Amino acid sequence: MSKTNTLGKSARFFICLLFLSFFLMSCVKEEVELPNQKTLLMYLPWPEDRTLTKAFKTNLSDLEKAISRNGLKDEKVVVFMSTGSTQATMYEITCKNGICKHDTLKNYSNPSFTTAEGIASILSDMKRVAPALTYAMIIGGHGMGWLPVYPTYSTPLRAITTSVSSFKNYWEYEGAFHTRYFGGTIPEYQTDITTLADAIARTGIKMEYILFDNCYMSSIEVAYELRNVTNYLIASPTEIMAYGMPYAVVGEFLLGKTNYQAICDGFYSFYSAYEAPYGTLAVTDCSELTSTASLMQVINSRYTFDATQLDSLQRMDGYDPAIFYDMGDYVAHLCKDEQLLMRFEDQLNRTVPYKTRTDKFYTKSKGVLPIRVYSGITTSDPSDNPRVSIDKTKTGWYRATHN
Repeated sequence: MSKTNTLGKSARFFICLLFLSFFLMSCVKEEVELPNQKTLLMYLPWPEDRTLTKAFKTNLSDLEKAISRNGLKDEKVVVFMSTGSTQATMYEITCKNGICKHDTLKNYSNPSFTTAEGIASILSDMKRVAPALTYAMIIGGHGMGWLPVYPTYSTPLRAITTSVSSFKNYWEYEGAFHTRYFGGTIPEYQTDITTLADAIARTGIKMEYILFDNCYMSSIEVAYELRNVTNYLIASPTEIMAYGMPYAVVGEFLLGKTNYQAICDGFYSFYSAYEAPYGTLAVTDCSELTSTASLMQVINSRYTFDATQLDSLQRMDGYDPAIFYDMGDYVAHLCKDEQLLMRFEDQLNRTVPYKTRTDKFYTKSKGVLPIRVYSGITTSDPSDNPRVSIDKTKTGWYRATHN
């Protein structure tokens, strides 16, 4: 073999090694630049309620306690918090050596909390400053399930003016304990669930979960509306104390790999020992909602609810007439076919795989009420309350489950 040939082979070998080195270096660089595994957005729009503003600060402090204990690895926590009716800030919670601090990302003047465009803009800001493979969202404020901000009655208003005008939201009652529309106490700061779903869809994000730290949000109507923008829904089917979620206890299970059972267990351990020992929580698997709606449509096509049984249903609120009823108990009273009912109950258990409750729940209007049966999710289908009797027929859930 000639010396020239040997040198040629050596040169080719060296060049191959060089290309291989560049390739490996580029792979390492690409891996470093990958987005975080998860970004959790804590979204706290203006609640128009000093009690809740104080509770928000406690929530954030509690979440930081959980972060301090475990640190942040492949996740980021971003907070959007209103500091006034026309001011808000977005910041990132960072943690080093067990100490949390806030890095301001953006200050807002007159942000829109109640339009799809406004919320989508806030979510896009979050996505830009904290890109991730997975996103999740915590929403704080008051809640009234699926109810629209502005009632859209097709019945002439004069026919129902008396009943509707006398309607009081739960936060208007002088209850012994404070409890927590999605948003504030007046329409100017309240957001429709359909608006939220539209806003998230506009960003192209599908949340891993949405946690509603609000009253009455574990509702089949709410979950069905959000089924295409989140995998899971974590919420309470009743009023929830103003203290809200015990983030110091459950915060670690909301970060990293989400542990839904541990979230429920932590919620129960906290509220069973709380000064007001009342609490309900459930996790809905939104991928099961289409199958649930199909089965519900079959049941509705065969049976009509006997309104004389309303008082026998498990109510989950303090309104008169009730607005939110336990979903499982309602279908048990509606469906007379045992086999069909068993199919539905199995499906409902798949739809709400994690749930917890104390023996009783609290309402500001009626005080403490018992829980006889509990499926973790409510429906307003049987309600004859004038506040919802027309609007319930316009929900996506109602349209999907009635001929």
